[in-house]
Amino acid sequence: MPQKSYLFQRRSVHRGCPFSHLQRKAPPALASPATGHTQRTRPLPAQGHLVGERPAWPAPLASCPTFASANEKGPPAPASRSGQWERGMQMSRPPHRHSANARRWLEQYYVGELRGDPQEPVENEAVAAAETPKMDPEMEVRLQVVDWDKDLVDWKKPLLWQVGQLGEKYHEWVHQPVSRPIRLFHSDFLESLSKTVWYSVPIIWVPLVVYLSWFYYRILAQGNVWLFKSFTSEYALVVHKSMFPSLFVLGLFTWSFIEYFIHRFVFHMKPSSNSHYLIMLHFALHGQHHKAPFDGSRLVFPPVPASLLIGFFYVFVRLILPEAVAGTIFAGGLLGYVLYDLTHYYLHFGSLHKGSFLYGMKAHHMKHHFAHQQSGFGISSKLWDYLFHTLTPEKQHLKTQ
Repeated sequence: MPQKSYLFQRRSVHRGCPFSHLQRKAPPALASPATGHTQRTRPLPAQGHLVGERPAWPAPLASCPTFASANEKGPPAPASRSGQWERGMQMSRPPHRHSANARRWLEQYYVGELRGDPQEPVENEAVAAAETPKMDPEMEVRLQVVDWDKDLVDWKKPLLWQVGQLGEKYHEWVHQPVSRPIRLFHSDFLESLSKTVWYSVPIIWVPLVVYLSWFYYRILAQGNVWLFKSFTSEYALVVHKSMFPSLFVLGLFTWSFIEYFIHRFVFHMKPSSNSHYLIMLHFALHGQHHKAPFDGSRLVFPPVPASLLIGFFYVFVRLILPEAVAGTIFAGGLLGYVLYDLTHYYLHFGSLHKGSFLYGMKAHHMKHHFAHQQSGFGISSKLWDYLFHTLTPEKQHLKTQ
């Protein structure tokens, strides 16, 4: 059957929403899913609006503060036509169709059904409602308010211990995203260590990048840093200060591979259904982000666990390379990590321009979240997805009338 179009009703300003520039529109007739009676919605606040492509009536109505910014292809291009239905948010628009997870996500915002076009005058609403065909029964069954009490976990309690009990149901459950915050621990202290604000990343790590760069550049400038000297004096190479930019960029490049490797082989490992602790570890590392991809406090790595991993990488490179060479490469890699975390946050909450590099990366990353969890592992770049053939598939769909 042809896919239904959706209209989105927004009642408050939401950071990152791409529709905050649209003009306020009059509320349409809204039919309650329980009674089918048509009624006018309450007047929208000054900054409320309705958006969507003109659908075939009746059409489901969704109240959506975050679905717009979570759109798989990124937010649509700005529109300026006042008093018209704005294009860009129907669920089956070309050049792609939304995944089952995206449709399931939308059901969390379902509030009712539109019975008529609000741009057309309605003289007798009762007659209009009686003459309007009812919603497709199959669609009506699917579009109901989400009942959180029927989920596999109790959302009123911390989730970390609960997910360990899901067993073979965990993998499917964790890849069905929801729009609500997550709590992992009973302890407020441990909970505070598991999340952070995005700007903690540059505040904490950029000063360290600057200090390490300055410190190791001074050591290189002394001219007594050698490569391979511990193995052979005949082929030992002196590392001049002019090599500092190349070593720093090598660190950035190395981080891009580490980012891909960790995301693919650690974050997306499939834990054994018999191991409660492996499931809990996976959920704490990355599963929580796939379950609640727009929980803003869990989009960047919290400082305390990040410090442990960063310290491990620093010790590792210091063991295999001379101090100044290792420190310079590490500084470049640390900057790469900062750029990765900030890019990741912006892909989720930024309003991006169509056709830009980040717009393409957002489409790539949203398909990873909502449709193709076993591909599209690059966050700041698609380079390694190209090289290892893990790009998310691109499929074109003809527009259905």
